[in-house]
Amino acid sequence: MSPLLLHARRVALGLVALLLLAAGAWSSWDTARHIMLAKGREHGTITVAGCGEETCTGPFDPDGTAAPRGRMTIDRSVAVEKGAKLSVVVKPGTGEVVRRGTGGVFQAWVPLGGALLLAAVVIGGGIGLPRVAWGAATVGGVLLAGTFFTL
Repeated sequence: MSPLLLHARRVALGLVALLLLAAGAWSSWDTARHIMLAKGREHGTITVAGCGEETCTGPFDPDGTAAPRGRMTIDRSVAVEKGAKLSVVVKPGTGEVVRRGTGGVFQAWVPLGGALLLAAVVIGGGIGLPRVAWGAATVGGVLLAGTFFTL
């Protein structure tokens, strides 16, 4: 293979890896920003009343003096059962809440963890940087394992 084609392949696969990481970070940040930058947002507790295929619903009891709300939704996860009380943050302007605390942070960054694992395959196999690939895979694995153990 000519050096020019080898270089072009590495650049193309580097762009694919960057695209994977950017998509994972963008997807994660949509939820993570409400948890990590929670100052000034409404906090409280949701009691899970029932779950559908993708979301769970229940009454929301806010911290402080705000009035309770009858029906808020939260993304369904394996760890959510009917009757569970979850500490949450309200997404501004919506009827949705996200889990707060360590478990919520890990859960929010799951898309980035998956993207890191996928990018590790591209980095190691396509670009030929095995140490960088192992690093990306390790960070992605830690994010996914952290989610498993904190929820």
